[in-house]
This record gives sequence, structure tokens and C-alpha cells, in this order.
Amino acid sequence: MMIDPLSGRLLRGAGLVPASEGRGPVVLMYHSITAENKTPTDRWCVSAKHFERQIALLKKEGWTTVCVRDLLTANELPPKTVVITFDDGYADNFEYGFGLLARYGMCGTFFIISQNIGEPSWLDAQQLREMSGSGMEIGAHTRTHARLPELSTEEVEEEVSGSKKDLEKLLGAPVTSFAYPYGLLNELSVDMVRKSGYRVACTTRTGWFGSDPDPLRVRRVGVFADDTLSKFARKLAFAGTSVGWAHIADYFVRRLRSRVSGYEPG
Repeated sequence: MMIDPLSGRLLRGAGLVPASEGRGPVVLMYHSITAENKTPTDRWCVSAKHFERQIALLKKEGWTTVCVRDLLTANELPPKTVVITFDDGYADNFEYGFGLLARYGMCGTFFIISQNIGEPSWLDAQQLREMSGSGMEIGAHTRTHARLPELSTEEVEEEVSGSKKDLEKLLGAPVTSFAYPYGLLNELSVDMVRKSGYRVACTTRTGWFGSDPDPLRVRRVGVFADDTLSKFARKLAFAGTSVGWAHIADYFVRRLRSRVSGYEPG
């Protein structure tokens, strides 16, 4: 699968703005990876074939992968840094997520629903320990994938703090990263994440790391079943999911207008 020339050009210029200027690493969000070569019907599921092409492209173009926990030192990270995350903890993440990342010498963060561990179709304790021991980060995604804004204070604490305790007991290591289920959050849930000892937490709102100054509201870019390699390249370039050509044309028009309106002859 080839990348069209313009998308390739946009990708080559991506990731070069310093994090200190508000354009830190792009955080990508995946869920399930399937062995099927055809495009999955579930938009949240990416084929292993497409995923490998995407990480091979990152490798070829000189991108560095880090984990979510590393975002706290974003100003020290090299240009073209990307974070690969997986939500939920599906069993297929072991072979087709962890397996492919390890093969390419890359790392990623896996956000786990702690009460699903060991159940059919979900990662088990041994797999999580192996992944953690191999340099992958294991983060929390609540105990039951609850909609946090709909819960009481006690229930939010049970989900947020409880999942951290579950995973730390299993791994024998600190768990410092969190992802809000469904991307849903409110002040109570953010405060509980902070109180529970997490240092970084991911949302589903798009944008570069640093777009929101709060490290407990990190933005991510979803990767979907039908994303072509060219679209994937444009997502990296614009840190967003609306990267059709009409949206990109509109972006450049608005950027040009902004420059013209802000210009004052000397």
C-alpha cells in the first residue's frame, strides 16, 4: 500500500515542532487487532496487516516510540516522537499489538480493565507480566470500564483507585498512567485520578500532547479500521481524525487568512 505524494510530504514535515511550542508527541489510540487481512467491520478494530504497515512506516520515517509515562519529560524527547496506546486489554493485543511492537523494537502503553483479566477474549496475568517485563507500559482503564461521570464519589474511587491497586498487585510495579473509559470525564473523575496517584491520564479528545496543559487530560488520535496508510500519515501530521482533503484545504485557507490579517507593513 503506497502513500500519495502529498500525504508523504506532510508526514515528512510532521513531528518537528518542539513540545515547548505546544506540539508535543502524537498519542495514537488503538483497541483490538485482528488477524484477518480484510478490513474489519468494527471501526475500532484494526487488521494486523494494517497495523504492521503503520508501525513499519513510523520506523522508516524515523519516528521514536515512547510510553505514556514518558510524556512527563516531553521537552526532552526527540523530534518525531509518537506514543502508541491500546485500550481495554483484548487478548489479541498480545500477539498482534505487543508482538509486532517488540519485533520492530518499539514500545506501547496498554490500558487494562482490571476485572476482565484472565476472562475469555482478554489478556491474562502472565501475558501482562511478560509485556511489562519487555518494556511495555501497563496502565489502568478502571475495574469495569465504567462511565465515570455517571457514578458517585465512592464508585469513582472504587473504579479508579481499585484498578490501580489490582494492577500493581499483579505486576509488582507502580501503575502511573490511566485512560478514561469512553473518553468520559468530569472534575470529580479527574480529581480522583490525581488523588489515586496517577501522573498521566488519556482522553479521546484529539490534538498534540501539550494542547491541554493538564497531564491528566492528554489528547489522543484514534486509528480506525478503514484508515489507509495515507490517512494514517495525515493523522500524524495534523494530530486529528478529520483529515479528509476538504478539511485539510480548509485548514490551510484559515491559516493563510490568519497570517494575512495579522500582517502589518513595516
